[in-house]
Amino acid sequence: MKELSEFAVEMRDVVKTFKTPEGTMLNAVDHVNMNIKNGEFFSMLGSSGCGKTTSLRMMAGFEWPSEGEIYIEGQAMGHTPPFQRNVNTVFQSYALFQHMTVYQNIAFGLEMEKAPPDEIKARVGRVLDMVQLMGMEKRFPKQLSGGQQQRIALARALVKLPNVLLLDEPLGALDLKLRKEMQLELKAIQQKVGITFIYVTHDQEEALTMSDRIAVMSKGKVMQMGTPVEIYERPTSRFVAGFIGESNFLEGTVQSINGERANVLVPALMTEVTGLNTGKVKMGEKAVVCIRPEKIRISDEPVSKQNSFRGAVKTTTYIGSDTHVYVEVGKLTIKVWEQNRVSSLDPKAYYTAGQNLTLNLMPENTLILADA
Repeated sequence: MKELSEFAVEMRDVVKTFKTPEGTMLNAVDHVNMNIKNGEFFSMLGSSGCGKTTSLRMMAGFEWPSEGEIYIEGQAMGHTPPFQRNVNTVFQSYALFQHMTVYQNIAFGLEMEKAPPDEIKARVGRVLDMVQLMGMEKRFPKQLSGGQQQRIALARALVKLPNVLLLDEPLGALDLKLRKEMQLELKAIQQKVGITFIYVTHDQEEALTMSDRIAVMSKGKVMQMGTPVEIYERPTSRFVAGFIGESNFLEGTVQSINGERANVLVPALMTEVTGLNTGKVKMGEKAVVCIRPEKIRISDEPVSKQNSFRGAVKTTTYIGSDTHVYVEVGKLTIKVWEQNRVSSLDPKAYYTAGQNLTLNLMPENTLILADA
């Protein structure tokens, strides 16, 4: 009996090279290593051209690696045709057969495999129940909403019982409200069926909402891989901190290191800032102090001798749940997100331009990263 691999999919030092229209060679995927566990909801996150979709296509077998190897359930599959891999793909475009009913669309793959009619009926019924579309078997795709069509595309992929389901920005065509609803549904379905989902997206919130782990990619490389909490709370580079959510970056030079903390002289503030040395910077190196806007505390007076700075409100933006406060401190403008905890129409309840205040950057919320 073959021993089940710990990993559903592995990329080992994978390179994918394309020739550009200008005649030069480009590494769309550049020596990438990933280990994706069985039963995991794993997302590849990045902007257009970062290599995430090319990586997914190599897992599916639509592209073959120029170097390195793709393993599926411990077996080398980099140069194996798609139909010989126990994976299935859901595309953003749905790719439904418009002349077929919902039932026929879902059953199509099983019919091609010549599965018995009773088995087809039972399996189609199970996935229709799973995606909450029982009773719509006789409808055609054009008679369904965008969200319903996406569920049908998902059901068609799941009915073949793949070990791995690959999803290429499947919610990209939906409106914002429906996309948020489908994010929760997708995660619930993945937990119910227990198979590995590998998801490609450029939407940071989408990746944070659904994923067990995330690989943040840029220019064909994996910049950081970890849980949503690790990626957001402990980014290891300026790129990741800037790509996931909002951050303030204060540039300076490392003056001293004390255990897990480092002190950075920030010329624009004319003082040192203390934070966690998550970027493993060294004495004398250029560095950036990184802090999320929602983690800065506003007060009338300093709450600590460290990292407290007087400033004046430059402008504010009320967005309902929060007020975005932009504060001039020294030669910098620092963003602070203040949650609106009290419901009030009184203008005095909110910060106003010109108001003097103190910003407190708690060292445990402040990260020191390499300036790269």
